[in-house]
Amino acid sequence: MTRTTDRAVSPQFLARWSPRAFDGSAVDEGDLLTLFDAARWAPSAYNYQPWRFVWAQRDDAGWNDLLGLLLPFNAAWAREAGALVFVLSDRQILAPGASEPQEATTASFDAGAAWALLALQAETLGLATHAMAGFDHARAPEVLGAGDRFKVEAAIAIGRRGDKAQLPETLQAREVPSPRKDVHEFAFAARLPG
Repeated sequence: MTRTTDRAVSPQFLARWSPRAFDGSAVDEGDLLTLFDAARWAPSAYNYQPWRFVWAQRDDAGWNDLLGLLLPFNAAWAREAGALVFVLSDRQILAPGASEPQEATTASFDAGAAWALLALQAETLGLATHAMAGFDHARAPEVLGAGDRFKVEAAIAIGRRGDKAQLPETLQAREVPSPRKDVHEFAFAARLPG
């Protein structure tokens, strides 16, 4: 399936999708740092940059800890990725001129913007990304060192695309770029309908 649009959208947005088949090769630390560097340029409220990334490359000391946080369905295919990354957001912000931290009401939004830039940079490096909400939300804060201050937002598998034949048959059919809703289904002038 090829993604198309009638508008002048940059091809990078159409090319990015979330595969589950990875080839098992390592992702270079320099490439990971480039992804994080791209993410740091995301816009954020007060330029607070509330995102945090906890990562492990395959076969390094933290790999099994991060892989062990994924739900079994996700761990079954993500184990072939070259790196795993967890995205966290800081629940507190020290606004300019403030002396006490307050609730960071846009931290999840800002962390999502950082993840989007990371995903687009990965695509330009020939890497694929697949974000997941399917992880152990109860254990993740402790394993990742998040405490109560940081919210664990998502996990991301990063690597080079592999052969979809390695996936269970039920997933092989889904190993294509997914379609998207038409713009008129989610963007409305002045207010939501109804």
